[in-house]
Amino acid sequence: MRSGSEEPVPLHEEFIYCCGAATHVLKCGPWKDLSKDESKNLPRLLFMIIPGNPGLAGYYRTFIQALYCGLNQQYPVWVVSHAGHCKPPSGMEMIEDTDIKELEDVFGLNGQVEHKLNFLKKNVSKDIKLVLIAHSIGCYITLEMMKRASELQVLRSVLLFPTIERMAQSPQGKLMTPLLCKLRYALYMPVYLLSFLPEGVKASLVRFALRGMKTCDESSITTSINLFSVDCIANILYMASQEMMKVVERDSTTIKQNLKKLIFYYGTGDSWCPQHYYDEIKMDFPDGDIRLCEKGLRHAFVLDASREMAAMITDWLQDDLTKL
Repeated sequence: MRSGSEEPVPLHEEFIYCCGAATHVLKCGPWKDLSKDESKNLPRLLFMIIPGNPGLAGYYRTFIQALYCGLNQQYPVWVVSHAGHCKPPSGMEMIEDTDIKELEDVFGLNGQVEHKLNFLKKNVSKDIKLVLIAHSIGCYITLEMMKRASELQVLRSVLLFPTIERMAQSPQGKLMTPLLCKLRYALYMPVYLLSFLPEGVKASLVRFALRGMKTCDESSITTSINLFSVDCIANILYMASQEMMKVVERDSTTIKQNLKKLIFYYGTGDSWCPQHYYDEIKMDFPDGDIRLCEKGLRHAFVLDASREMAAMITDWLQDDLTKL
């Protein structure tokens, strides 16, 4: 398998309603519909990315393209945004205009789990195996998906920089919890005022905020402009506040039941899941595939190391894919 590639690859983009909430989906490869009615020529395997927070699909654009190329363009690679984290296109509202309420609190943490399960149920045939690649809080969501829907044909789940326990007690959590749980409403007015700036000025502000990076993915710049939307920020911060309150104890039962399917990848300087979290889970599950980053990648790897991460994952999964 080859790692990332600069060659253009098929990329399909769509905005849909899932559980009544605006959802952005990026699909890499020629397969646009994986439902059971589409074709007899469905792929055997789907790589689905469960994002962190902010859960904007655009942050993973380079990552899924590099992963698709690294997989020799044999399998579709999709990323599904979190409900309400994307700014919908003109003419589309954040919430579907219907009297039917599909899901209570779709923008909350529990709602985001059900949102992903609902997406799979409606858009992916049950016959297709899954490789779930999750990032940050997406790892918690993925473990919840595996617990709630054991019928899913999950071949592997790759959990990158997993925030699956004690988030409020982490170094970053101690700093952010008061802001997210008590002061987040104070952020809405400045975001509202900034939303009136021209798009070029917004992009310049994002570049200024990310100026410390040697290289920054251009798709991260354009995606970050979504953060100037009050609706997006409100949903992002609301979900984050629930993370601080609800992601407390590690779900060791679900991990134990699925240990052979799981790959964990922890950072060495990650202030959301510090290294002693790695040491402890490694001690509790000595037979698990639990890795510690040796490359110094940041928690938000999508900003500057998407291709490097994609190359590592394709190497990790070679044996699994050979057995298909």
